[in-house]
Amino acid sequence: MVNTMQEKVLNQLQKEFEKNPDFTVKKIKTKYFKDIYVIYLESVTGSDKVNDYILKKLTSINNLKHVKKYNLESIIPGPNTIKIQNKDQIEFYLTNGFTIVLSSKEILAFETKADINRSVSVPEIQKSIYGPKDAFTENIQINLGLLKRRIKSSHLKSDGLVMGRKTSTKIEILYFDDIADMSVVHAIKDKLQKIDTDGIIDSGNIANILMEDEKTPFPTISSSERPDVAATALLEGKVCIMVDTSPFVLILPAFFADFINPIADNYNRNINVNFLKVLRFLSFFLTMIIPGFYIALINYNTETIPTSLLVNFAAQNDGVPFPTMIEAVVMILVCEILRESDLRFPSSYGSAISILGALVLGEASVAAGVVSPIMIIVIAFTFITSLIFTELELINAIRYFRFIFLIAASLYGLYGIAIAFIYFLIHINNTTTAGKPYYFPISPFDFTYLKKTLLKSKFVNDKKRSQELTHKNIIKKRVKTS
Repeated sequence: MVNTMQEKVLNQLQKEFEKNPDFTVKKIKTKYFKDIYVIYLESVTGSDKVNDYILKKLTSINNLKHVKKYNLESIIPGPNTIKIQNKDQIEFYLTNGFTIVLSSKEILAFETKADINRSVSVPEIQKSIYGPKDAFTENIQINLGLLKRRIKSSHLKSDGLVMGRKTSTKIEILYFDDIADMSVVHAIKDKLQKIDTDGIIDSGNIANILMEDEKTPFPTISSSERPDVAATALLEGKVCIMVDTSPFVLILPAFFADFINPIADNYNRNINVNFLKVLRFLSFFLTMIIPGFYIALINYNTETIPTSLLVNFAAQNDGVPFPTMIEAVVMILVCEILRESDLRFPSSYGSAISILGALVLGEASVAAGVVSPIMIIVIAFTFITSLIFTELELINAIRYFRFIFLIAASLYGLYGIAIAFIYFLIHINNTTTAGKPYYFPISPFDFTYLKKTLLKSKFVNDKKRSQELTHKNIIKKRVKTS
């Protein structure tokens, strides 16, 4: 006999999950508890767990002596058992892989999630020769485990949120309470709590929410698939955001220097790494300026080119029907199309398309007299220097400023290059990330963080955290002297 409470709950759930074929209700008759209803969704629930931990235990109730001394929580074993007080919470637990046990007196939720997760794999985007080889997955609990495997401290705190009216996505804001700037943590949490949206599918949605007020092409939030990157950021006083169903963890604040220098540098020798760091920084400016610089020299400042080289340039440009500016724009657009096709196509034949486009199209353009050979060299060098960067948002920012330098050079020559460079410095110095200056540690200058990013000092000399990130627990390492 169904009592009033059970009837209301069953009717409500059957109405909500009317056209969900995985919605399952099983009725079990017992002497003391009367009718018990076991409710779960087969798509997100492990059937073997429901059968072994719940159904078998409930069917054995009639064999127990002194049943009145027991309650359902003690009869059914479960690592995570929740007593539901509000009926509106049932939908949330059902869709999150819990099994609802509905008796005449209470509503219990037992965690019986199905194992629908992929195993921990190697990083696909942020690869490195040395260092750890594990990467985050789409399961937030596994991701927390990968992080806590590295950080064994009770000071690592996690503030949980649930976002999305339809998705109910679990989000964790991670930080060290004795290191991180709590004003940054509170600002992030307050901003996320103000968002009322239908769904959060990926960490990219959270990044867009946090960056929506920023008018800059540069990425001000870093995302990483590597647990060692997230652990290192937390130890420096930064904040990490984990989103369930996303294999990428967001890191704030993220400075310009963080995108130029990957964490893999920490696993190599200082003298070699510092050379690469200088090379990357130089490549960043070269890939933005080279096309504009060439146009400025050819169109306005020919006196700066040696005569013999200028004669060669003039001979190569002879017969090309388009101005140098049009040549550069067309070739840059072609290369951008090839880059996008390489990213979108499957890896098995994506690179083949890029090689075909670069070789055949470039050679055919020169042979047809549409583009000069020197322009092919300039654009090729431009894109070779950009291949050193893997962060897509940084590549987009480079593309944005490359066209600014190109337009300024076509209008004013080398003076235009200087004006565009001043605009770049003003823009990047006015950009902030989580309330911190984006061009840090160069502006404002901070030698402590400079040694962690743009330069690499000896491991034993990395004794302090930057005061731009935290004002407490500055000392992180003490070297004993014998």
